[in-house]
Amino acid sequence: MGGFFATALKEDCIFDLFYGTDYHSHLGTRRAGMAVYDEKNGFNRAIHNIENTPFRSKFDRDLKDMEGCYGIGSISDYDPQPLIVRSHHGTYAICTVGRVNNTDEIVDTIFHKDNTHFLEMSGGDINKTELTATLINQKDNLVEGLQYAQEMIDGSMSILLLTPKGVYCARDKYGRTPLVIGKKKAGYCASFESFAYLNLGYKNVKELGPGEICVITPEAVTTLVQPGKKMRICTFLWVYYGYPTSCYEGVTVESMRYNCGAKLAERDGYTTDDIDVVAGVPDSGTAHAIGYSNASSVPFSRPFVKYTPTWPRSFMPTHQTKRNLIAKMKLIPVHELIDHKRLLIIDDSIVRGTQLRETTEYLFESGASEVHIRPACPPLLFGCKYINFSRSNSEMELIARQVIAEEEGDKVDRTILEDYANPDSDRYHKMLDSICKKLNFTTLAYNRLDDMIAATGIPKENLCTYCWDGRE
Repeated sequence: MGGFFATALKEDCIFDLFYGTDYHSHLGTRRAGMAVYDEKNGFNRAIHNIENTPFRSKFDRDLKDMEGCYGIGSISDYDPQPLIVRSHHGTYAICTVGRVNNTDEIVDTIFHKDNTHFLEMSGGDINKTELTATLINQKDNLVEGLQYAQEMIDGSMSILLLTPKGVYCARDKYGRTPLVIGKKKAGYCASFESFAYLNLGYKNVKELGPGEICVITPEAVTTLVQPGKKMRICTFLWVYYGYPTSCYEGVTVESMRYNCGAKLAERDGYTTDDIDVVAGVPDSGTAHAIGYSNASSVPFSRPFVKYTPTWPRSFMPTHQTKRNLIAKMKLIPVHELIDHKRLLIIDDSIVRGTQLRETTEYLFESGASEVHIRPACPPLLFGCKYINFSRSNSEMELIARQVIAEEEGDKVDRTILEDYANPDSDRYHKMLDSICKKLNFTTLAYNRLDDMIAATGIPKENLCTYCWDGRE
């Protein structure tokens, strides 16, 4: 995934930029950067690897060397950014959040227009932010360039572009990721996460619509391209990625997760006659579990606690085996709350199933008598095409697709997958039984897609649900 933050102030912006960018650390895993513009010194930039060191520790020493009224910052899961680009538009800095599925096609198109080269990163990949900047530079002005980049990219792309006259803010074409504007006396900011600026003294101004482009200066926020009508914001932002205090399209993450848990409880109908406690896998499963507990009157407890001082989110290491190890190492059991207990555990999702299987085995080894699993979203059947939700190299790494392949063979057409996505079909229930046995759960019941959508309170046509039902 990744996140970004921008400032346009009447005073030096580096303090706000530093902390506003840092507030996106839950979204990124590998790289971070900041770029500022000052009339006297021009552009200045710093980029660091943050795989093993928090953002604040890595960038603290850069603060004394950076100043300016305009700035952009980025937390990224892969690409080093922001980039500073010199073009016929002048010099600008750019950072992005998104995914590009048609890199080779775009590169071929650009080469045919006499672009000389792209810089390759380690492993031969092209930086998606450089690719986006190159597309922008194909047009005569920045606004047309931003629109052209979003039209050409298969996937999604939200963009912050820092110039000497202001910061251009462009939300991706179908609004799959958020971009919000805040205001205080000294000026404006733009942010992926709305909570990132609240403690810096900003008030909410607006959330950009799909494809909307605006420019922020210390004096104003000016809309340059009106929002489109088609919205497909990622539902997984609420289920997993978003911080509890995040708010998207007027719906907070914490409240949506409570609603999700309550929907699971209503479907189960479990009471204290069936289970002893409800718990969430830290951290994103916790609010779902609270919602389940409140709706069912089954006590909530924390039979394991994440050791937060040094362990970040488990998806951060690049190798799956290391992620699995960290997922186990960072959870510390409270044996008195596990021994001889019938536990109902809620996690945000099941991707490969490896970590949750090990967590379940861990609970049984610690004395649990039963472990019932309730993922807060439906089975993942399709690899995300729009954001970097998972590091899966293939849809066949998804546990649901693995058990489908065991039943149907490797080649499964869309009609069959749609049947597996239907929670009222025989195939769906057979898939759940197979996953439950494979991962050694006592019982397994996923949240239904209709219940999850109801938990957001947002119309289905405005939500992206591709990874669950394949809907474009």
